[in-house]
Amino acid sequence: MTARWGHRIARAASKVAVLGTVALIASVIVAPLVVRANETNIVLPLDIPADIAIARSRPAFGATSVPLAPGQQKLSEALLANYVKRQQELRAVDVTEAGPQPPLSTEMLMGYIARGSLGGGNTALSAIDSFMKPAGPIQQPTVTPDLLAAYVASGYQPTAKRAEVANAERDCLAQAIYHEARGESAAGQLAVANVIVNRARSSKYPSSLCGVIYQGAKNGRYRCQFTFACDGRDDAPGERQAWARSMALAKDVYAEYATGEEIGAVPDNALFYHTTNVRPSWAYTYSRVAEVGSHIFYAPN
Repeated sequence: MTARWGHRIARAASKVAVLGTVALIASVIVAPLVVRANETNIVLPLDIPADIAIARSRPAFGATSVPLAPGQQKLSEALLANYVKRQQELRAVDVTEAGPQPPLSTEMLMGYIARGSLGGGNTALSAIDSFMKPAGPIQQPTVTPDLLAAYVASGYQPTAKRAEVANAERDCLAQAIYHEARGESAAGQLAVANVIVNRARSSKYPSSLCGVIYQGAKNGRYRCQFTFACDGRDDAPGERQAWARSMALAKDVYAEYATGEEIGAVPDNALFYHTTNVRPSWAYTYSRVAEVGSHIFYAPN
């Protein structure tokens, strides 16, 4: 009797051990499944759907690419319709998988608008309003090839060339003042310079001061308009102070000449002069208009 019960107890214990072993193995096998089941609760970020990406990629400020100043936009039916349509498109895509979003109601729309008052710079409405407005007229270029060609043909000169010409003009005028009237008063020198300017502005003579002063200088001795230009002598100034005064006066006169101002020493039509100690034959064919210092000035009849 005792041996039989001992045998039964041993058999039961062995079954319990087997069941314990099976349970342990099962727990080891099932445990990863439980972990994996729990892992399914982790929410991972999803890719942005194509529809929402397109809606978000629209230009913020439309064709003008220039944002409106805060408060410049006005609320209109077109603005609200555009805003509602865009919000509906954005809300139509469920990016959180939380289910459909609530419809865009009037209260919700006014809540959006209230976040930035129309007078305080609602950038969302500014962007939509700017996008709704048509682009302004295309600005045509102010400089065209034809206009540029005409400008060049009319006598365009680079800055360096203009400076070179201006320096040459002042030097020519200073030479004429020095050689023709260096012994004269300031008024007498200015009158001589005035005649040179009058000739340059007249269609009957060269259009530059140097052209007027050295007109005919290559025709031979004493066959030019101003004696010093064709008398065969060296034109280098020998009197330093007189040359300094001539250059200073030439600078002032050239500035008035270049800007079209009147010199005012003699009438604008005075084109000839001679000293008071000579009586050239041509003097009787012109009208005497002024006498300044030792020079008498004439104008064509």
